[in-house]
Amino acid sequence: MEKRFFKDKVYSILADMVKAMANPHRLEIIDLLGMSEKTVEQVASETNLSFANASQHLQVLKNANMVTIRRQGNFIYYRLSHPEIYRSLQVLRQLGLRNVAEMEKVVRDFRENRNTLEALDMGELMDRMKSKKVVLLDVRPEDEYKSGHIPGAINVPVEELSSKIKKLPKTKQYIAYCRGPFCVFADDAVALLTKKGFNAKRLEQGFTDWKLRGLPVEKLVETE
Repeated sequence: MEKRFFKDKVYSILADMVKAMANPHRLEIIDLLGMSEKTVEQVASETNLSFANASQHLQVLKNANMVTIRRQGNFIYYRLSHPEIYRSLQVLRQLGLRNVAEMEKVVRDFRENRNTLEALDMGELMDRMKSKKVVLLDVRPEDEYKSGHIPGAINVPVEELSSKIKKLPKTKQYIAYCRGPFCVFADDAVALLTKKGFNAKRLEQGFTDWKLRGLPVEKLVETE
């Protein structure tokens, strides 16, 4: 094999992978599947896409070997083919936040508007979790919590928080986390808790960031 042909071929394959990711909806889908496997219906609902569009984006990712499928009855579940797929998004996200001023401003403006700009990193979280006065809230959907969560976290999906808030003691400090820096569930939870007089902060990173660091994970269900 000619050296030039070899290089052209391998870089072409890599370019096809990057091309498959180079769409805002598909990047969001990769972020979503980093939490747990999802059906097309679930992906469409979470991303505000039509069923047809969600299915099309998933097929592009499947053709690029970025997602695999599992059939169960009449449902097809999609999952990332390898954890490194999510890690590539994680690296891209970090580069954007560090090097693209527009992205940093969009994120800052969004969180300043909700008074949720201040956040804890994982090191601070692990220090605070040693205290019995701290409650870790996983505000993701229940299926994602069951598929894996930070040990000790209790699941209160953000849409259920307002109805359950009366059961939460105000003597505790609450740390909310969700899917990651671009997930707004934790922002919504902290904004609501703060408005009601609770001491609340959000975790800057999300569950998959925690898992990719090799930190302990608890599961309530086993996926095939």
